[in-house]
Amino acid sequence: MPNGPAPDHAAILGEVKAVRRAGIVRLRELDLPLLSRLASGRQPGPGAPAVERLLTTAVSRLDGGTLRDAAAYSLGLAQGTRDWSAAGRRRRAAEVYGVSVERFRKHHEPMVLGQVAEQVAHAAAEAPHGDARPAPLIGETHRELRAGPYRLTLHVHPVDLLRDVDVIVAPANVYFALPEPYKSSISASLRRAGALRGPTGELIEDRVHDELRAWTVRHGAAGRAVQPGTVAVTGPGALSAQGVRRIHHAAVAVPRAGTNDYDVLPADVTRAVTRSFALLAEESPHVAPPLRSVCLPLLGAGRGGLAPEVSFAAVWAAVEAELARGAEWEVHLVVREPTSAEVIVRMLEGGRA
Repeated sequence: MPNGPAPDHAAILGEVKAVRRAGIVRLRELDLPLLSRLASGRQPGPGAPAVERLLTTAVSRLDGGTLRDAAAYSLGLAQGTRDWSAAGRRRRAAEVYGVSVERFRKHHEPMVLGQVAEQVAHAAAEAPHGDARPAPLIGETHRELRAGPYRLTLHVHPVDLLRDVDVIVAPANVYFALPEPYKSSISASLRRAGALRGPTGELIEDRVHDELRAWTVRHGAAGRAVQPGTVAVTGPGALSAQGVRRIHHAAVAVPRAGTNDYDVLPADVTRAVTRSFALLAEESPHVAPPLRSVCLPLLGAGRGGLAPEVSFAAVWAAVEAELARGAEWEVHLVVREPTSAEVIVRMLEGGRA
């Protein structure tokens, strides 16, 4: 940040709120003298690209989970939300916290935007020449990878922003009990995104949850644990509007008695991914158009406790075996954090997967 008095938090917050109302696509139309100065080092002109980089950096520095997601949606920095209306972005941010739009506006949004303003000041202060570069979380969100003869697509963004992928594989516990939709896990995000909601955000149908419960009843597994590696198939609920056609719930997490923690074995991860490919092959010829693409997260790398390296090695063992036998699936990988993306790139490029 250029020399001079420390920027006033209230002034920064006022301009951040102006961006929230207008959206990133209208940055050039806004009068943002303070953000422009912090981002560009007192350079003339509106500095819209520099302001966007500064805001992106600020959001990427927030704690991962609901706070960061809600901030990205609120400002239109999340993948695919750049041109959303202010009301649409606010509604999606409210869903992150599992509250009504009105409650989010009054109670959560001031806190979220206030935290963004704090990080704007910190990011600007650490860039003496105004070069506030964005972290990869919201910047580079897609990357084509090669692993020997195989090609994959790596996504670095929340799982519920995926589009035009036939099947998403989601981690589950062996009871197929989904977490509450306000949580920040992959399964919670898919449950939240798959729910059917009314014009004001009210829940009409909890579709992914209801279909998964029906699956356990049909297979005699209601209320009891299945074998680790079991995969249950449900529809995508409202995610069908994004081109998603199936969710494969992979039971890899075994609850640890007397705690809120889970145990995950890498062998169960490999078994679940292998089973997912088998189910994909069974169903694909019987639907039109055939299922062609599948997206995999780092199963067991959250509450399951597996290191990203261990999780990806277990996932890749099944993927490589499937592709090596000649299967022509389009394989996607999705992670939220750039550090996890770096692990995948390093392991694939170094041949250590």
